[in-house]
Amino acid sequence: MEKYPPERADIVIIGGGVIGWSIAYWLKQKEHRQGALKVVVVERDPTYSRASTVLSAGGIRQQFSRPENIRMSLFSAQFLRNINEHLGIVNEDAIDIQFNPSGYLFLANEEGAPILEENYIVQREEGAQVMLLLPDQLKKKFPWINTHGVVLASYGLENEGWFDPWTLLNAFRRKALSMGVYQCHGEVTGFKDSKREMVTDEGDPVTFRRIKQVLVQMPNSLECQPVECSLVINAAGAWSSKLSELAGIGIGHPDSLEAVKLPVEPKKRYIYVFHCPDGPGMDCPLLIDSSGAYFRREGMGGNYIGGLSPTEKEEPDVNDLEVDYDFFQQKVWPLLAHRVPALESLKVKTAWAGYYDYNTYDQNGVLGIHPLVNNFFFASGFSGHGLQHSPAVGRAVAELILDGYFTSLDLSPYSFQRFCSGDRVLERNIV
Repeated sequence: MEKYPPERADIVIIGGGVIGWSIAYWLKQKEHRQGALKVVVVERDPTYSRASTVLSAGGIRQQFSRPENIRMSLFSAQFLRNINEHLGIVNEDAIDIQFNPSGYLFLANEEGAPILEENYIVQREEGAQVMLLLPDQLKKKFPWINTHGVVLASYGLENEGWFDPWTLLNAFRRKALSMGVYQCHGEVTGFKDSKREMVTDEGDPVTFRRIKQVLVQMPNSLECQPVECSLVINAAGAWSSKLSELAGIGIGHPDSLEAVKLPVEPKKRYIYVFHCPDGPGMDCPLLIDSSGAYFRREGMGGNYIGGLSPTEKEEPDVNDLEVDYDFFQQKVWPLLAHRVPALESLKVKTAWAGYYDYNTYDQNGVLGIHPLVNNFFFASGFSGHGLQHSPAVGRAVAELILDGYFTSLDLSPYSFQRFCSGDRVLERNIV
C-alpha cells in the first residue's frame, strides 16, 4: 500500500471497493486513446472489514425490472465467465471466483404476480434466459417448497447464481495495480476548487466549479496530503453522499441546483448463516419469497445463508455493524420455515452485517458527471446490486470519461440530472 498518494494525478477514484477498482481497471484498459493515465485509488480501510463488497451475499441475476440493469447483468455474467481473459496476470494462479450457477427463484403472491410477469417479459426481450412456473410446476421442480400462497414463480436458467465477492474485488485490484494504478490508504477530508460564474438563457446566475485538489488525510497522522487532479470519481459506496457534501454538492440555497443532494445513504443489512441437515440439496437456488425473505445454499454440508430487508420502521442503526439475532428469530425464521418446512429445524451458526449504498430516490445507481461540478463523477447508489454490476459499471464510467459518452450500454437514465428534473428510473426487484 502506498504510504502517500502522488502529488499529482489525472484521475482520483475515491473508494477502493469493487466499483472503484473496476473503474481503475477499465480506465487503464482504454488509456491508449488518451495516452498514459495516472490513476489513484484512495481507500480508507485497506482491511475491508466494513466494506460492502466483501460483506455481501455475492449474488448475480438477470431478473431485474429495468432493461439497463438486465443488460449490465448479462455483460457482467459474460465477463465473470471469462474472468481470466480480462483479469488474469501472467505467471500468477488462475482466478477462481467459485461461481455457483444455481439461479435465482422469485416467488410471487396474487398481488405480486402481475409485476413478476411484466418483469419476465422485459427480461426475455433483453435476452435473459428466465422461465415462469405455476404452483404445480414449481412443486414438481422443487418438492421441498410449500407453494401455499404462491401464484407465480420466476426462475433463472443461466447466468445466475452466486460467487465469492472478495475474489472478484482482489482480482480487479491486483490487475489494476499490475497496469500501473496507484493505491493509497487514507481518507478524503476535503477538496479545493475553482469557480466560474455564468448566466443561463433565462437570466439566472449559475456557478460552475471544478475540483483542483483532493485532500487526503493520512492514517494515524494529522498530516493531509493534497493531490492535484483533473478529474474525481465518487465511488465511496454507502458514504458517497457525505463525500459529495465535502465537495459542496447538496449545499446551497434551497431553490438552487447546488442544493440538490445525492440521495444515497447507508442501510445496514444482516446476513445469517444457519445449518439444516435436512434442508434443500444441491439444486437449491437463491430463493426470494414473496414476503421478501431469502436464502441460498452455502457450500456443502447443509449450510445456508439468508436474511430479510427490514421495514422502514425497523431500520437498524448504521453506526455499527452489530448483528440483531432476535431479528432472525422473530422476523426471518418464521417466513423461511413457512416456505420451506424443513427449515423449521435449522440452527443459526453465525451472522454478519454489511451496508447497502441505498438510493432512496429510485433504488438505482448514479453514473456520470455532476451538472455544476464539471469534473466530479458519480458511481454509487446501487442499492445492493453494485457487486454484480461492477464489471459493466467500470466499463461505462471509463467510456464516459475517455470517449465522452456511453459506447457499449446506454446508461444515461442513471445520471445525476434525474434528481434535478424529477425523473425516476425505479427498480422494482430489490432484494
